[in-house]
Amino acid sequence: MNIKPLADRVLVAPAPAEEKVGGIIIPDTAKEKPLRGKIVAAGSGTKDEEMILKEGDEVLYGKYAGTEIELDGEKFLIMRQSDVLAIIG
Repeated sequence: MNIKPLADRVLVAPAPAEEKVGGIIIPDTAKEKPLRGKIVAAGSGTKDEEMILKEGDEVLYGKYAGTEIELDGEKFLIMRQSDVLAIIG
């Protein structure tokens, strides 16, 4: 994959949704959208906003943040740095 987000955008690989809760298997239609993921690529920032996120960061983001895209059969989210709520770690 060769993709480079522009300006203050980041490419996030969402964490997989939970498959089971306490032994109960959750069907695809009832799974919660994951709210955490890993930064795969980051832009260089803008003149007004420095890019503080980097590849490999585990992050939390809002439920409706970003735009879903599919690359090489994998689903990713592309979002602005400001849509990221926190870095985990």
